[in-house]
Amino acid sequence: MNGLLDEVAVLTVPAIESETCSLNNYLAQPDDTMDARIAEARLKLGTDIVLLGHHYQRDEVIRFADYTGDSYKLSKVAAETSAKYMLFCGVHFMAETADVLGQSWQQVILPDLNAGCSMADMAEIGQVQDCWDSLERQGVGGASGLIPLTYMNSAAAIKAFCGERGGLVCTSSNARGAFEWAFARGEKILFLPDQHLGRNTAYAMGISLHEMVVWDPYQINGGVSLDRLKAAKVILWKGHCSVHQRFLPEHVDRVRREEPGMQVIVHPECRWEVCQKADAVGSTERIIEVIERAPVGSSFAVGTEIHLVNRLMKRFAPLGKRVITLDDAGCLCTTMYRISPQHLAWAMENLVEGRVVNHIKVDATVKQWAKVALDRMLEVQV
Repeated sequence: MNGLLDEVAVLTVPAIESETCSLNNYLAQPDDTMDARIAEARLKLGTDIVLLGHHYQRDEVIRFADYTGDSYKLSKVAAETSAKYMLFCGVHFMAETADVLGQSWQQVILPDLNAGCSMADMAEIGQVQDCWDSLERQGVGGASGLIPLTYMNSAAAIKAFCGERGGLVCTSSNARGAFEWAFARGEKILFLPDQHLGRNTAYAMGISLHEMVVWDPYQINGGVSLDRLKAAKVILWKGHCSVHQRFLPEHVDRVRREEPGMQVIVHPECRWEVCQKADAVGSTERIIEVIERAPVGSSFAVGTEIHLVNRLMKRFAPLGKRVITLDDAGCLCTTMYRISPQHLAWAMENLVEGRVVNHIKVDATVKQWAKVALDRMLEVQV
């Protein structure tokens, strides 16, 4: 064994003997034929199951969720629920987190194992370990001066890496609190894997762009000189969200030109240039809160995943508030979109028959340290 390099999350998919519960049989059926089956399975399972739905899920799926929210809110639910099964309508790192925070007798199910996160995949544990070793050899930050922080959108092994080295996990909701927590304990932050969230958070705290560098895992020494590394307060990993990076400053300029008086609110995973032009920047929960509190007649151009924007558009139109997407082309989270009503029905009907499919189980060693990092996160104020 070589520490966390050899620790991975285990995906358990028990064999299914009954052809009637074969996923292919479900995928061949129309979406609307699943509604009654999902409702019936939900009734049979009762309090044994809790359905968690991320905001970016499609309407046909999230309508069945017991709890909806962003990563932070759903993480808290995972830590507090007493249900035997957690069916997570999200992506892989979210299901891992639920397993880490859940009880030993609870089981987490991801309806489609292909529902991953491109951002999370941009920070691989071997690359992160190499980065850390390189920084230590060069004396960057001193023995205890460098604190590793990882965004929730990362693999359990990355969370464990941070927990074992005195760091923690954050979400877009409490990123600033996490940065303040880290700076109270060290001189520098290594932030993984979303450079935009890290840059926007640090800048809002008064840290200049010149005091931040971007570590590229595919270049020697991250593509950064030793002098710049030593001078930096924040070392940003070269990662991003493929959805939020699509929003450009030109989109904000277009709204200003074509929709006078409309407020622009964007997610902090957007580029720094976009966030600087926006009227407000916030997590998905914060975006919803701002629109909720706005007076009748308000209008918003929102820079985040299109399913959430469309849902807000429908929700607030009857209340006299207008919501549009910041980019006319829109963009959905393609990996989140993989989860369909068919996947949901398949997973739930298998549970009714006593079979657990797509069971997400994190390795015990990884789980131990990832929980340390997540527990620290839950203590940080939003």
